[in-house]
Amino acid sequence: MLSQVVQTRRRRLLSLLCSAAVLMSLGAASAQVQSGSQEEPFSPPYTNVPSGPLQFVDGTEWQDSFDGAPGKLSKMDLQIPTINESTADYIKGAIAKYQQIVVQGGWPQVQATAKPLRMGMRHDNVSVLRQRLMVSGDLSQAAGLSNTFDSYVDAAVRAFQLRHGLTPDGVVGESTVKALNVPAAVRLRQLQKNLERVDELAPKLEGQYVLVNIPGATIEAVDQGHVRSRHTAVVGKIDRQTPILDSAIHELNFNPYWTVPVSIIRKDLIPRMQKNPNYLAENRIRIFDWHGNELQWQDIDWQTDEATQYRFTQDPGDGNSMGTMRINFHNTHQVYLHDTPEQSLFGSGYRFHSSGCVRVQNVRELATWLLSSTTPDWDRARVDQAIRSGERLDVRMKSKIPLHMAYITAWANSDGVVHFRGDIYNRDGLTAASAGGLENPLN
Repeated sequence: MLSQVVQTRRRRLLSLLCSAAVLMSLGAASAQVQSGSQEEPFSPPYTNVPSGPLQFVDGTEWQDSFDGAPGKLSKMDLQIPTINESTADYIKGAIAKYQQIVVQGGWPQVQATAKPLRMGMRHDNVSVLRQRLMVSGDLSQAAGLSNTFDSYVDAAVRAFQLRHGLTPDGVVGESTVKALNVPAAVRLRQLQKNLERVDELAPKLEGQYVLVNIPGATIEAVDQGHVRSRHTAVVGKIDRQTPILDSAIHELNFNPYWTVPVSIIRKDLIPRMQKNPNYLAENRIRIFDWHGNELQWQDIDWQTDEATQYRFTQDPGDGNSMGTMRINFHNTHQVYLHDTPEQSLFGSGYRFHSSGCVRVQNVRELATWLLSSTTPDWDRARVDQAIRSGERLDVRMKSKIPLHMAYITAWANSDGVVHFRGDIYNRDGLTAASAGGLENPLN
């Protein structure tokens, strides 16, 4: 004879299964009655309707298992470049959807709460959050408009965060609220602006190339239409912007010296030397005139800009600002791709910290592809050995690989998922169109 506890659990499970069946049979129509809406703004590119059984797991009575939006996003074909010959068409489809959203009144504003909203909480703002996520297609309208932050809302929030380059933790904190509250009309104009950029960029993306998307702080190494590797990047601060350019990678420096750019001498090095005269010695930075003669820090008047007349070089090794590698391409901005000793920055949601250069996560993988694609006898083992030796080594590539540093803040994929990034350098020109401004939501 089954115990009373087991019988109770079975009754609850049967009730939940029946409720799920009713919900699925009613579909969007019941949700429209709850919301007062007569039709969905557009068919969402993903849905959060239960697709798996309710189970007893880890001592709890049940849990819902379903294909949520983060799963859909993570299952995208990772070999397809973000920007390709079809991206413009995908953006045009997204523009049509967002035009419909704007015509129907956009989406509601989500008010910030004293404590960030997260799964398990009940709050009046959750109902508004549900409406907001339904309009953009992150949450199925079948989920209803209750004030409970359940697993469906959690999955929808994570999907929204992934689409906007935010940390997908399911927590509706300040950065997520800012992104949620960018008006639909602004997002529409952002798509229209980026359609122009993609139309200009896409024809350049042929054969082998490296694409840096500055607002997305990402890098793709592409070979004949297939992504060979993707890398998180750290790009320029708002006041020291990474430039938009087209060039070609021609050389890699292992265990490099770092020659301090004049802009950093003026903005960083001089102020730090004024506060701490031992700064150069502590960071193994030496001073040379342009004839190669070494100077001492006492030879310079640090209360003026005299230091900008000299060359400052940081020795290779631990703490070198270039890390273990520098990737060179011709440009007039004194910028390059490079490794960094500050690996923790790659885990940050906000990755706009550099002085214009681009720091590359897992730079060895990128270097291996660059060299093995163009220069005989180079593989990952040889790259690792060159770094491990600690010796200075300059490798000139037998053939150059094009590099494109672009500014793309909105795009769409083949599955209809629309992505946005913060207009970190205010190049979209849409700040005035938003009450909060189309600023980087991570600021």
